Amino acid sequence: MRYYRVHSADIAYLTKQPRGIFTAIYKLVESKILTDEEIKMYWENRAYFEQKLPVPPFYEKDNPDHAVTWFKDTKEGNQIWKEMRFYREMAFKYGLKLYMSECHEVPGDMIYEDDFQIAVKNPYPAVKIETHEIKP
Repeated sequence: MRYYRVHSADIAYLTKQPRGIFTAIYKLVESKILTDEEIKMYWENRAYFEQKLPVPPFYEKDNPDHAVTWFKDTKEGNQIWKEMRFYREMAFKYGLKLYMSECHEVPGDMIYEDDFQIAVKNPYPAVKIETHEIKP
């Protein structure tokens, strides 16, 4: 199975891994870089994805295992990625480079799985992960 993460180059304080796309775009909101209309659209998009994409339960406990999520190359996982157009547009508009990391085996100790994604902690250094920049 193919797994993929979409992220920025910034390293997240908690996970010590590249910051995932949801958090990366939230950082733009937090920095007040987006326009008022874009911020409104951000919250609308966030509400949609929080309803459609299961939120792994460890986030309710502030992610004590410092896990990161990877999309699964499934119908569900790929559909969610296609629907994330707003996040890609905001990244490209404001010069935030996005990257896709891909692998073909579980890249760490899996602590969560649903139809869309997996979550792993303790990344496996031996797993071959290919990373490339996503272009507009």
